[in-house]
Amino acid sequence: MARINITLETELLHGLFSKDGKDDAFAKLLETILNQVLEAQSTEQIGAARYERSDGRTAHRNGFRERDMTTRIGTITLRVPRHRDGGEFSTTMFERYQRSEQALLLAMMEMVVNGVSTRKIELVTEELCGRSFSKSMVSDLCRRLDPVVDAFRNRPLDGSHPFLIVDAIYLKVRGEDGRPRNTSMLIAVGVADDGRREILGFKLADSESESSWGEFFSELKDRGLKGVHFVTSDDHKGLVKAVRRHFQGATWQRCQTHFSRNVLARTPKRHQAGLGLRLKRMYDSLTLEDARRCLRETEEEYESLAPGAVELLEEGFDDVMAVLSAPVKYRRKLRTSNGLERLNAEIRRRDRVIRIYPNEESAIRLIGALLVEQDERWSTEKKYMDMQEYYDSLDSSEKKTEAGAAA
Repeated sequence: MARINITLETELLHGLFSKDGKDDAFAKLLETILNQVLEAQSTEQIGAARYERSDGRTAHRNGFRERDMTTRIGTITLRVPRHRDGGEFSTTMFERYQRSEQALLLAMMEMVVNGVSTRKIELVTEELCGRSFSKSMVSDLCRRLDPVVDAFRNRPLDGSHPFLIVDAIYLKVRGEDGRPRNTSMLIAVGVADDGRREILGFKLADSESESSWGEFFSELKDRGLKGVHFVTSDDHKGLVKAVRRHFQGATWQRCQTHFSRNVLARTPKRHQAGLGLRLKRMYDSLTLEDARRCLRETEEEYESLAPGAVELLEEGFDDVMAVLSAPVKYRRKLRTSNGLERLNAEIRRRDRVIRIYPNEESAIRLIGALLVEQDERWSTEKKYMDMQEYYDSLDSSEKKTEAGAAA
């Protein structure tokens, strides 16, 4: 790639460390980098650098066309190369980096288009996009994005996924009668047998009932989900019943973060810090015997100070410490659904902009586009887990079982 010239580099650095010019500088820096990427792609597709003589050349440069791209730090102008005497220049940059932004914009446009005020439609869409949009234009834009999301949420699931993390996030979606209603977005993340994280699926449901979760799990299994050994989630009754029914033989791990919140909510404020430390010590136990010893000590100290919290602790102990059946190196990532919580926080950040989705399709489009991008990022990152030790432990356990049966 061509280097940034010294003058531009100086201006960028000044802007990045200047309070007033930081956003503009970041936008300019991003614009420069992405234009260099486009130039590099052009060189690769042509088979020759600018002004280079090459027998392998497949086309010639024919100038540029400018294209604006909206980002979180402002609108940047990209110089998209044009080719002649050969194949057209192609890039996936716009589709890959703007799917979720496009979905967010579409949802906002739909909110306005489905409103009652024509004047409001014109004002808001012009404010958002610099132009007004008709219903037919919105529908056309939606049709371009929907196939990407649909293909992702219906794709076959290959291989085994020993670890499964599930959670739900609540949205407000306008129904056919025009009234907003609370809706659950069910999300499942898996760790494949090669140690990579993958967003397995998502589904809108009226509630977190056993039937809703059951339908979701059935759909995942129909698409190929198999080999589930461990399921981590909160303790919503419908969810837990569905897990036990659809993943018989798998270990259910109650999320320790959710459990701590529930326990501390039943604890007088002046005792919450101390009990919180006790819980952490219990969670960090290496063996079940150590964990039970922490439980007894906690019961003795807090039985009279926080009886409700102690009662809940006794009831939930087995489920919240189920992770001790896994090898030590895997426990920290299996004992909570925090990884999915962080993903939910990103969804919620966009959800705050929408507040009420105009229809179910809009919610699926926006959240689906975000999940597609997250899954793509995970696929290019280093492995989330090294699974070899886990499978070695399973082999060892099976051999012990066979030896015991023979004896």
